[in-house]
Amino acid sequence: MAIDVKALLRDMFDASILAAQPQRNVPANLPEPPKGKLVVIGAGKASAAMAKSFEDAWPGDLSGLVVTRYGYAIPCRRIEIVEAAHPVPDAAGLESAKRILDLVSGLSSDDLVVCLISGGGSSLLPLPLPGLTLEYKQEINRSLLRSGATITEMNTVRRHLSAIKGGRLAVACHPAKVLTLLISDVPGDNPIDIASGPTVPDPTTCADALSIIQRYGIDVPETVLDILQSGSGESIKPNDPRLGGCEVRMIATPQMALEAAAEVAINAGYTPYILGDSIEGEARDVGKVMAGIARHIADFGQPFAAPCVLLSGGETTVTIRGDGRGGRNVEFLLSLCIALDGAPGIHALAGDTDGVDGIEEIAGAIFGPDTLERAWKLGAKPNEYLARNDAHAFFELLGNSVVTGPTLTNVNDFRAIVIENGGSLSDR
Repeated sequence: MAIDVKALLRDMFDASILAAQPQRNVPANLPEPPKGKLVVIGAGKASAAMAKSFEDAWPGDLSGLVVTRYGYAIPCRRIEIVEAAHPVPDAAGLESAKRILDLVSGLSSDDLVVCLISGGGSSLLPLPLPGLTLEYKQEINRSLLRSGATITEMNTVRRHLSAIKGGRLAVACHPAKVLTLLISDVPGDNPIDIASGPTVPDPTTCADALSIIQRYGIDVPETVLDILQSGSGESIKPNDPRLGGCEVRMIATPQMALEAAAEVAINAGYTPYILGDSIEGEARDVGKVMAGIARHIADFGQPFAAPCVLLSGGETTVTIRGDGRGGRNVEFLLSLCIALDGAPGIHALAGDTDGVDGIEEIAGAIFGPDTLERAWKLGAKPNEYLARNDAHAFFELLGNSVVTGPTLTNVNDFRAIVIENGGSLSDR
């Protein structure tokens, strides 16, 4: 019986999302009940779902406040859920950050703060340092998103302009104990890069942040330059005694999601190969590299034999060149599609596990060997769509978009390339 490759790709994507769902991972990480009170706080695209899972599993009293992206709220009985903007912050996020700091102030050493953090938390907790404004933060965020900077670089800048990130939230909780439950959306799963590390120490410096701004030619107000040049925006460093009562647990990661997808591939008769969960670089360049690997497998059976599936994750970047509707996953996919040039037996899907690629409410897209031919018949020129960063429009035209709605989790990008037995490129 022939395999429906399109369905297989979607099944793998869905499995990766399911593996990172909070209801699967939060209950296994409940802390011991504190002597004092329990306060639950958090931020991120998955934070509301994490709060609901924690509340449902917790047998005792608790209270709290969690901020998530618009459209991602899940009602809780005892934890207040607030929505704010992502990826560019807004006043709702600013007010939520202030309220969270107020909520954890004045706690005792008998109290416990559980902090639920997932990707997107940086934008959802946009509390600037004194002397800065939300408008400054918004413009710098937009500039970073357009620049091609990596997520690590962006978060380094954010931490040194924030009154809550870079360990400052944990310091505000002191002397209470702090347990942070993390769902990772960053390459390498470094806690300092997940929501810019509000409860973990930061080894980077103001000088590092200034260097990144200069490297990408980002125009910032004099006030921002003064903060970074003077070091007055320095974050909380390792070995700070106020972080002595803090514990961090990683409860869901991109690797876990890829392993779940690999199981689906095995059950369908394909050998999966996980190429890495932290692949970075320009999305269109990564697409070309992956196309070269897929072609070599199809031609020569090296380094793997078909039928197989190449799985990878991470967070690529897009340097904005045009005014199209794009996202890093569909930009990768369109570049891959163009480079493969209709190669027989090769199909692929790329999507963001949070259900939003770029600023579109579209997770990603899918293609097969006939995609370019179908586009040309419609008069669409793939290279022109890629040149203007308009990959969402390209795949939407062909009916190849992948739409999930809010997934209530976020373990970064998901990429799967299926290489079937049939056909060799050398026979074309």
